[in-house]
Amino acid sequence: MTTIIQADNLHKSFPTTTAIDHLSFEVLEGEVFGLLGPNGSGKTTLVRLLNGVLTPTSGRAYVFGKDVTTDGSWIRARTGVLTETPSLYERLTAKKNLSFFGRFYGIPDAEIPKRTDEMLSLMHLSDRADEPVGGFSKGMKQRLAIARALMHDPPILFLDEPTSGLDPESSRQVEDIIQELASDEQKTIFLCTHNLSQAERLCSKVAMLNTGKILAQGSIQELSRRLFSAIPVEMEFLHEPSPAVIQAVRNTKGATVDSVEGTTILFHVTDKELIPSIIRAVIQEGGDLFRIAPQDYSLEEIYFTVQRQGGMTV
Repeated sequence: MTTIIQADNLHKSFPTTTAIDHLSFEVLEGEVFGLLGPNGSGKTTLVRLLNGVLTPTSGRAYVFGKDVTTDGSWIRARTGVLTETPSLYERLTAKKNLSFFGRFYGIPDAEIPKRTDEMLSLMHLSDRADEPVGGFSKGMKQRLAIARALMHDPPILFLDEPTSGLDPESSRQVEDIIQELASDEQKTIFLCTHNLSQAERLCSKVAMLNTGKILAQGSIQELSRRLFSAIPVEMEFLHEPSPAVIQAVRNTKGATVDSVEGTTILFHVTDKELIPSIIRAVIQEGGDLFRIAPQDYSLEEIYFTVQRQGGMTV
């Protein structure tokens, strides 16, 4: 896959603080890349740097192979940005909002009606096209703001906390749209968020940012393998396992039982090669095994482990 965003030792300082501290990473074309971190960690500053709105203090960054320092205008014409608090003209209808921003993006007048209708349909707002935006719910406004960022059909979409302040139903609608943009529209999504469960659902790769520094980056599976030596496993039986069955798991060298809950034993092993021998041992003790499933570590577990450790080799 082609690298579409690249940062090389990127650094941004202000008179009283360092916002971005020598970051290096890359984003591949067509992936959903999650930039994770608390408020004030530098996420918004990084988006501004990558769009050529701010100039780096040192280091380099490239988008579409273009230098953000010298080619900011060219880059911004090909990216869409949704800020955490997007502005819309609430007295105008949804259609007029999109028409206005379409002209702002330089879309020819003859193409704007068709593009506006396409965006309203994509965001499931066609039936509200002629209503003033001031009467929209927050979720509807957020979907319209995404439509605005997509009016000029940019290959890259930067989303800064796209579901901040939304109720669960509206959040899921926005997440579904992000997945659709990545899978069906082949957009590259640069997602800034502190919502770990959302990032786990959406992102193919993440970078964890704090005080301007990347503490860790990679896919969730890669980070799990690098952080944890033990593999969690869930073993479920048709009936509650006997003490002998539970002891069979405990007796396996390299296996540690974490809990027994009804018909389920939760344990972890130091090596996946131990799992077949555990299966044989519990069956030999009369266990009516229903299923066994190695478990993935959640992004939340990974994130807080990285924070406790103060980072890992990136």
